[in-house]
Amino acid sequence: MLFDIRTIVGALLGSYGVILIITGLVHDTAAEEAKTGGININLWSGMGMAAVALVFLVWVLLRPVVPPTPEPPVTEEDSSADA
Repeated sequence: MLFDIRTIVGALLGSYGVILIITGLVHDTAAEEAKTGGININLWSGMGMAAVALVFLVWVLLRPVVPPTPEPPVTEEDSSADA
């Protein structure tokens, strides 16, 4: 399989998303929610990152990178037959 940057981006966004989801569920204080207007921003941004990571990884599975097929070398027999 060829190197595909979509895999790296999906894995990084997924791991950051999981960390933010856990942080939003475990460490949600009233002081932090007061800063964001009553929204648990860690939880929402983590869910958004996880969703985008899922899209990237599904994209990799549905449209894999295909290596180009090399053309066969032209021999003298082939070039003399064309003339």
